[in-house]
Amino acid sequence: MSLAVIIMAAGKGTRMKSDLPKVLHKANGRALIDYVLDASKALSPEKIVLVVGHQAALVKEATSCYGVITALQEPQLGTGHAVMQAEGALGDFTGEVLILSGDAPLVNGSTLQALIDFHRSSNAVATVLTAELHYPTGYGRVVRQEKSDTVLKIVEQKDASEAERAIQEINSGIYVFSAPVLFGALKGITTDNAQKEYYLTDVFSICFQSGKRVAAFMTQNPEEILGINTPEQLREAEEVLLKRL
Repeated sequence: MSLAVIIMAAGKGTRMKSDLPKVLHKANGRALIDYVLDASKALSPEKIVLVVGHQAALVKEATSCYGVITALQEPQLGTGHAVMQAEGALGDFTGEVLILSGDAPLVNGSTLQALIDFHRSSNAVATVLTAELHYPTGYGRVVRQEKSDTVLKIVEQKDASEAERAIQEINSGIYVFSAPVLFGALKGITTDNAQKEYYLTDVFSICFQSGKRVAAFMTQNPEEILGINTPEQLREAEEVLLKRL
């Protein structure tokens, strides 16, 4: 199967206390998006679509050396809406789609390849990269079928029962989808929620309702899935990157 990568890079990053697009903040001298693009390139995908929004021209210029396709998300109406904008850039692509966030620079190319290999062998229409955290507060929980790789439910903490909040396996926000299933399901999601946004995770609900199998693949290195939302988290990411060197 052929592979395409969609990287969400449209956000402003208000909590970074800067007007610079979040993905262009630097960790050890390199933009956050550079790390994500390097990991993506290592997979030799057929296409990489970078979804831009806030200061789109600046992000395009900063990433022009990578030869990616860009898609504009304006206005920004959620993660599901971001992925919708990439559909036109992919044309009639029918392979697998890896979805990444441009503000998560710690993800390792070898982990992504293992995720894709697992997905291809799992007979699932979608696979979620997960991690186990001792303190999972704030993250969506992944509810599995007992002793199985099959996902029964992905539930946000605010919607989780007491038993579900006790689960330590969390949703990383990194996914592999069958392209036709992904874009077909995106047509069925709505903004009927408190934020009035299109949530990418609503795609999973459509998969579950239609009886399609969703699988989970857990990384053994939880720090890989950490996103950057604050200057403090940026400094933590720099420390991890320095240790890798």
